[in-house]
Amino acid sequence: MKISTKGRYALRLMLDLAEQPPESYVSLKSVATRQGISEKYLEQIIKLLGKGGLVESTRGKSGGYRLTRPASAYTVGEILRVTEGSLAPVSCLEDEHHCENCEDCVTYEIWQNVLDAINEVVDSITLSYLVEKQRAKKGCPCKKG
Repeated sequence: MKISTKGRYALRLMLDLAEQPPESYVSLKSVATRQGISEKYLEQIIKLLGKGGLVESTRGKSGGYRLTRPASAYTVGEILRVTEGSLAPVSCLEDEHHCENCEDCVTYEIWQNVLDAINEVVDSITLSYLVEKQRAKKGCPCKKG
């Protein structure tokens, strides 16, 4: 399983929104500038996040986007599933693709264990945790890869 740029950029977008005051709306242009991501690409991603109920928008001079809940109420897993879909490493673990050999397949358990591990990790990390890590990193004078 490989997370696409869409999923990675969605996390960066959500992290950027989470770093802003919760009552303020943030323009995609400002996010694009801060994150170094194409505004057009962010427009595609923000539509998915909006449909998923993760962000809300308003129009006008001070319009833009903001989170619908506190950052602590979002997990990395939720954001990735909205933008990427299934996180399953093989299609036979996806609801719509169960193969007829699942009951006899000796590798099925391996792939299920991989999916369980992925879900455990991404569902245990909140957006607020990432905000804290980001703030700590910005305060650090060192440069790490």
